[in-house]
Amino acid sequence: MAEKVDRLTRINELLKREIADLIERGQLPAAGMLVSVTEVRASVDLKNATVCISIFGGDKAARQRVMDELEFERVGIQSHLARACGFKHTPVLNFKLDRRTELGDRVLEMLNRADQDDREESGNGRK
Repeated sequence: MAEKVDRLTRINELLKREIADLIERGQLPAAGMLVSVTEVRASVDLKNATVCISIFGGDKAARQRVMDELEFERVGIQSHLARACGFKHTPVLNFKLDRRTELGDRVLEMLNRADQDDREESGNGRK
């Protein structure tokens, strides 16, 4: 069982690296935005894989265009993966917007704002 997990982990990392390379080489329109592959989770049978994409910059519509373009280019990306990775059967890719980093940044911003408010209240209380 551990061998299957190790193999799946290696495949996930290989898929992540290859898809990230395609994005980095400018194969997808992402002007003014940082697009990265944060995670790939292939099913145990390797028929499907979820590709988590993080996008920094741009407005909501621009981020959606990137996701739409990824979905539009899905078959081409899968073909590239088949050639580059030598897979007999390439998983069907499902792209998902990964908002974990964005949400984490928002939490940090709220904490910083609360800390700043506390300092301002402390300063006002001593006057």
